[in-house]
Amino acid sequence: MRGWIIPPPTEPIKTKEEFEAERTAKVTWLIQHDFLKSDRIKNALLKVPREDFIPDNYRDYAYEEVPFPLPGERATISCPHSYPLFYEPLGLDKGDKFLEVGLGSGYGAAVAREVVGSEGLVVSVEIDPLTFEYAKENLVRAGYDDIVLVNGDGGYGHPDMSPYDKIAITAACGYKNDWRLEDITLYVTLEPCPMCGGAIILSRLGRMVYGAADPRMGCCGSMYELLGEDSGNTQTEVTGGVLEVECRSLLQDFFRKRRVNA
Repeated sequence: MRGWIIPPPTEPIKTKEEFEAERTAKVTWLIQHDFLKSDRIKNALLKVPREDFIPDNYRDYAYEEVPFPLPGERATISCPHSYPLFYEPLGLDKGDKFLEVGLGSGYGAAVAREVVGSEGLVVSVEIDPLTFEYAKENLVRAGYDDIVLVNGDGGYGHPDMSPYDKIAITAACGYKNDWRLEDITLYVTLEPCPMCGGAIILSRLGRMVYGAADPRMGCCGSMYELLGEDSGNTQTEVTGGVLEVECRSLLQDFFRKRRVNA
């Protein structure tokens, strides 16, 4: 894995008590470094034993900030800090119907299941059959038998069980073999700013859908005219105002919480 120094494989020797102490120390570290604020996510990370979702020869390194290889093609379990990085901005919470694209080892799905509780639902999609079976075995062994596991291409999510309250794409294609994104639709909560609009134009994006308008920096007609029917850019089809009230509320709630916790 490029960019990461992976420690050498070794026979696991750590005890359950040692792992529990490391888990507690890691959660404390995540809080101190502002990755973790939600009590539900904190409690989930304290409960789910990450070491049970890592291949045995890397088990003793479970709480180090390193991604470890998994069975399958280029599959990994993400660093410990990645999971609050995924779930905190989403506001993942009790009762949510949650879709994860990229099952990996199953650890993220287990953490999400603890967060949403029995009132919610976790659906996770994994394209690699070897990785899928590895994660499934981990989750069954850990007692998570009510997570919906799908072995397939998550490029379109899992429409059979939509809609979802929250979606996290934790793994994606590394390349498309073409820098032009003419067949791609981008969905965003907020009208893009000029910098994002420039990237959209240069990538030849086929369609962009946004929720709330941004009167201060929006580039689809609110402040600037880089994108949209009056912009002169006919490459990208723009649809705005989709679930505008819900998107605006989601953004306002997120930044309100950030200010309170700052």
